[in-house]
Amino acid sequence: MNNKIYKTMAYDQIKQQLRQYLVSAAGDAELKQLEPSNDLDWVQEQIDETKDGADIYRLESGIPIPKLADVGPHLKRLEIDGTLNGTELAQISQILKTVQAVVNFFDDLKQRPVDLRRLYDVVGHLVHLPEISKRLSVSLEDDGRLTDEASPELRRIRRQINNFEGAIRSQMAGFTRGKNAKYLSDNLVTIRDDRYVLPVKAEYKQRFGGIVHDQSASGQTLFIEPESVVGKNNQLRESQIAERQEERRILLDLSNALRPYQAEIHANATILGHLDFINAKARYAHALKATEPILSTDNQIALRQARHPLIDPKKVVANDIALGKDYKAIIVTGPNTGGKTITLKTVGITQLMAQSGLFIAANEHSQVGLFDEVFADIGDEQSIEQNLSTFSSHIENIVSILKAASDHSLILVDELGAGTDPQEGAALAMAILDEIGAMGSEVIATTHYPELKAYGYNRPETINASMEFDNATLKPTYRLMIGIPGRSNALEIATRLGLKSSIIDEARGLTDQDSQDLNNMIADLTAQKRQADLDAEETAKKLAETEQLQKDLQAKFDGYLKQKDQLMEQAKDDANQLVEKTRLRADKIIKDIRKKQLKAGKTVIKEDQLIDAKGQINALQQDQKLKKNRVLNREKKRHNFKQGDEVVVRSYGQRGVIMDKLDAHHFEVQMGILKMKIEDTDLERAAPEKEAPRPRATVQRTRSNGVSPTLDLRGHRYEEAMAEVDRFIDSALLAGYPSVTIIHGKGTGALRKGVTEYLQSNPRIKSFGFSPANAGGDGSTIAKL
Repeated sequence: MNNKIYKTMAYDQIKQQLRQYLVSAAGDAELKQLEPSNDLDWVQEQIDETKDGADIYRLESGIPIPKLADVGPHLKRLEIDGTLNGTELAQISQILKTVQAVVNFFDDLKQRPVDLRRLYDVVGHLVHLPEISKRLSVSLEDDGRLTDEASPELRRIRRQINNFEGAIRSQMAGFTRGKNAKYLSDNLVTIRDDRYVLPVKAEYKQRFGGIVHDQSASGQTLFIEPESVVGKNNQLRESQIAERQEERRILLDLSNALRPYQAEIHANATILGHLDFINAKARYAHALKATEPILSTDNQIALRQARHPLIDPKKVVANDIALGKDYKAIIVTGPNTGGKTITLKTVGITQLMAQSGLFIAANEHSQVGLFDEVFADIGDEQSIEQNLSTFSSHIENIVSILKAASDHSLILVDELGAGTDPQEGAALAMAILDEIGAMGSEVIATTHYPELKAYGYNRPETINASMEFDNATLKPTYRLMIGIPGRSNALEIATRLGLKSSIIDEARGLTDQDSQDLNNMIADLTAQKRQADLDAEETAKKLAETEQLQKDLQAKFDGYLKQKDQLMEQAKDDANQLVEKTRLRADKIIKDIRKKQLKAGKTVIKEDQLIDAKGQINALQQDQKLKKNRVLNREKKRHNFKQGDEVVVRSYGQRGVIMDKLDAHHFEVQMGILKMKIEDTDLERAAPEKEAPRPRATVQRTRSNGVSPTLDLRGHRYEEAMAEVDRFIDSALLAGYPSVTIIHGKGTGALRKGVTEYLQSNPRIKSFGFSPANAGGDGSTIAKL
């Protein structure tokens, strides 16, 4: 598209807002190349990817992509057989590790599963290089330093260096204590020219012998390498040179290992940058509360509550805007500062964003066109440029637009025909609109000319519109009203501002009747439109309430049916249980009668025994009055067992626990190591056992002979030293020491600062301070626990 539209619509500001969500150099490069397109397949593909990114952001807060550097220059150096340094190799390693993380992330989404339109295919083009990735990870720290695991030789050399340094520091520390300390300017060991030296007072330079490497600014202190450590310093230096040579060898090997995979690494970096760009589009859409646009190949615009993305969301007024279906031209009239220009810019920037594959600041199901060009002749009334603009420059813009426009173009013109005689300007504006209509372009134009209001009524595929003005407050509402032309509010505003009524009446008399009738008609249409909007809003509200009421009633009715079915099932279950109990009792009674009949051969059954047996059968009939009997209800609850209840099995006299309900009258009971099937009539709820008093545990702390009250950190790396301090303090606390000594040396002061910060942050430290001058001074710290 033409470059002028980007500046007019502040397209670069949209890209700048989008840039803040990017974390990779490749993603930033893709953003720089972003431009709107009228290629349907490309635009839909970009929107689909943005939709996938928005779904992932909603579910997982985005695709896991860390900050990635530009590896393009590194790959070019590999191409010319160059050797990469540690930092460059670490940045390539980060690319390869991110590839694996992203592949795993999308594999997990597939398993869930999460439906995506395009990103599974995009991620499928990533090439994972596990062997080279693992080698880089093992050999390099994140900052590019080589690890000890990079090679056995490097590990050996570094261990040798540590041994040499430890021996030298130990020997040098001997000079800083005892009788030799008085010959030193300061009781510390420092480094000059990569050699360990002592700060010796100038008058005692012959005391230690050796080599003078430096002197203080005053000349009172000489930094001398004692003769006794020259040999060890030489050995240390040789080991350091060997370390650098081994590191260069390793970096060359790693660079050679990467050389065959330059194309794969470049492709991976590009795809990760593209995923980062999709992430950024999704985050930006979330921040704007933007939605997916629907593309119309017929260039039909139907924006629902569209908002300008660069205006404060708390202040912006949303509008419904439609163009291209029932009409192809909109003539917007109304007073200044009413929002006409912002409406034009909202349509323009929304189209540019949608045709760039971005979500738009509008409600869901909004539709946009697919224009080959978007033209705009819009002047910013707040800018100096507007003050300098002329009618000729305005016409020059119109001429260039008419030359380049087609039937698939969108034209936005602010103050059409302005800057000249009103009558001629209005005629020129109507002629320009006729020419645009003949070309078939969609157009939205704003104007103050009343003649164009009649033009909007008379021309086919053309409609009037206006920005609403509140006569009560004398302020615009910034709401677009399609179908109603704007009216002049000058006399109403003047009246409310206190202008004499005689002047107002005279002005009305000078206004021709046609103009007054037109204004009255517009006022009546505006009132009807507002009332129609209120009625529609009220109807929508009542419809929503009715739908909600219907949902509530349906939910309650469904609940009633469900409860009814549950009660019927419960009643059937209760009846079956009652029948089962009755059958068991009847069997027992019949069995008892048979026993008595067997005895009848010798003894005649007495009448009272038969009456008693009959009474027992009659007693099986449930008395409804017993339902209110408290004793019976309490007894029922006592036998209402559930899983986990403690019970007593009466036939065994043993306690047990209900593990499971097997059927209506049998339970599985755990008694010790045995599980048995027990009938409910053989169970009763067990009383809780009294807990035996628990023995009180005593803890006695004794001093440990294995922990020294002194920790020497000299020669340790910073991170290793801080971890050692933390473990040492814990051990000292457990050992019961009242105080400990931490030797950190003087050196650069990094260890001393780290120890001080740690002791300040540890609540178990009562107090701390440097050792006395004769015990190391500020080269060690004593901490009271």
